[in-house]
Amino acid sequence: MPYVIADDLPEAPAGQRFRALLDRPRILQMPGAHLGIAALLAKKQGFEALYMSGAAMSATMGLPDLGMITVDDVAWYIRQVVRAAGLPVLVDGDTGYGEALNVMHMVRTFEEAGAGAVHLEDQLLPKKCGHLNDKKLADAHDMAAKVAAARKARRHLTIIARTDAVASEGMDAAVARARMYLDAGADCIFPEALTTREMFAEFARRMPGVKLLANMTEFGRTPFLTAQEFQDLGYAMVIWPVSHLRVANRAMEELYAAIARDGGTQKMLDRMQTRAQLYETIDYHAYEALDATLVKTVVPEGMPQG
Repeated sequence: MPYVIADDLPEAPAGQRFRALLDRPRILQMPGAHLGIAALLAKKQGFEALYMSGAAMSATMGLPDLGMITVDDVAWYIRQVVRAAGLPVLVDGDTGYGEALNVMHMVRTFEEAGAGAVHLEDQLLPKKCGHLNDKKLADAHDMAAKVAAARKARRHLTIIARTDAVASEGMDAAVARARMYLDAGADCIFPEALTTREMFAEFARRMPGVKLLANMTEFGRTPFLTAQEFQDLGYAMVIWPVSHLRVANRAMEELYAAIARDGGTQKMLDRMQTRAQLYETIDYHAYEALDATLVKTVVPEGMPQG
């Protein structure tokens, strides 16, 4: 159920709650959920933490994932997801929105918004999705300085360092970068865009004792693996970053096509969440009950026939 205004929110900081989930032996599964309603739907299915993708936030704003959104844009999304579900969230921090001081500002802003973890990547701006070609990598020492800045600025936020080096510099370089980022203060490592099961296994084998994050994005370079398969390969976390947006976008596209074709939505009703289902998801009546001046709403069932 969502947290209504009168309920107590979790007392422990989100970063502590995120690390407690990581300390368990089973893999932490985090579906993408960058909107309050998505967070509630994911929570309803039993997920205990969520992922907020920069690509999903950018696309929702009608923008490409090229590092164009701002710290304040992302904080707005964080606040609504945390308010709605009360779950710890891992947030995509892209390249940190600048250099060391910008990274420190990002960490403080994300913590204040309620985030539990953030990942930073070792690309240069304009950055690309990790599964695209010809990414430009930052100098490893410059990235390590950003990680150190994030560690210095954080109060409780879990810091995850992402490396995109495998595609252009190879496995040895990616492992070396990861070790440098750990030395700089990263809590966990995110090897992006590995292309085979064997590569995931090798990276984990060469990072003993390190909490690793796997990215299971569709239409990318990584083959389909389940959460259990990633756990068996040595990974502590897995994200499905943009899956929810892909499904929602396809549904909206089909809706608009139906309206244009049929002059209305009458043929799409079986594809819709009903009003009653929506109100149950957002706990409409619990909010309504907080105000004695409101008469309890009677939710219409079905639709009148013309």
